[in-house]
Amino acid sequence: MQRIQLNQILKDLTKKMVFLAGPRQVGKTFIAKEVARHYKHSLYLNYDDLADRKLIESQAWLANADLLILDELHKMRGWKNYLKGLYDTKPEKLHILVTGSARLDILGKVGDSLAGRFFLHHLLPLSVAELTQTQQPIDLDHLLTRGGFPEPYLAAETVDAERWRLQYCDAILTGDVFEIENLQSIQALRLLFELLRTKVGSSISYQSLAEDIGISPATVKKYINVLEVLYVVFRVTPFSKNIARSLLKEPKIYFFDTGLIKGDVGAQLENLVAVSLLKHVYAKIDYAAERYSLHYLKTKEGVEVDFALAKENKIEQIIEVKHNDTDISKALYNFHKKYHFHAVQIVKELRHERQVDQIKVLKAESFLAQLAL
Repeated sequence: MQRIQLNQILKDLTKKMVFLAGPRQVGKTFIAKEVARHYKHSLYLNYDDLADRKLIESQAWLANADLLILDELHKMRGWKNYLKGLYDTKPEKLHILVTGSARLDILGKVGDSLAGRFFLHHLLPLSVAELTQTQQPIDLDHLLTRGGFPEPYLAAETVDAERWRLQYCDAILTGDVFEIENLQSIQALRLLFELLRTKVGSSISYQSLAEDIGISPATVKKYINVLEVLYVVFRVTPFSKNIARSLLKEPKIYFFDTGLIKGDVGAQLENLVAVSLLKHVYAKIDYAAERYSLHYLKTKEGVEVDFALAKENKIEQIIEVKHNDTDISKALYNFHKKYHFHAVQIVKELRHERQVDQIKVLKAESFLAQLAL
């Protein structure tokens, strides 16, 4: 199936370099090849391939090349300066697409030396919104159990999806992590990974995780940062007008692959909503140049709302996620009444949508379908 971002990528390539970042096996190579179909003389080079690496370093491709696709280039020492020089001296007809399975916006503060030379696109797993806009059938239960990565989502049999997931985890935990950080204990990382799969929806304590695993809180934080850079997990921090304070508070951890969640359907649903909202935030940033961010709300007394969408560090909407509880969440109601935030409660098993005291109660599927991509 064609990914919804294809046309925007083609448009941006006529203006600047395009960076396409996202998790391993989320479809970056597929969409890059779809982009290549629109060019006469495209060239795909992967830095992991020794022959391609030599060609990248020597820049010895044919002069008629009109599209250069550079995959995993962030593994090259001095890749930012390489791209800067390449872009500044390239022929006008040559367009450049850079893809990678690590967060190109984090590694080495890419914007410092490449400012004004690229557009960043985030390719995330399939969502209800993307399936809706590409006119694909939507089965929310299927999306919850399979996750939104194309291969397991489209697999004919469940066992094939599980085999994919096992290989996906092994590739990350035995290979990719060592390209980012020199880890002290792969066993500790694996244990942390398994613990995080059971804690989706709850704020985490680095100290508590450290005690469970037998490592320091600083090491726990470092390992989570590595998983973040590799697009395995992402943090959602409590909202605070003081950004630094927010980052110090206990975050929630969600997985890009909802199929990894160990827990009930409520935990799976909250993770799916988190990924969908993050995709919405990235779309607002990447394509509308609007400063959006994703948070949750929590008082000192422990009163909590699952998610808060913020624009320019001001809350635009608060969201509570329920499996089948149609009664308005007290926390959602209280935050709405006190601060007049736009509030919505989304429910998977809901017969009738309604509005109560200006709080919308919507089916999860209909709410997710209208998010930006």
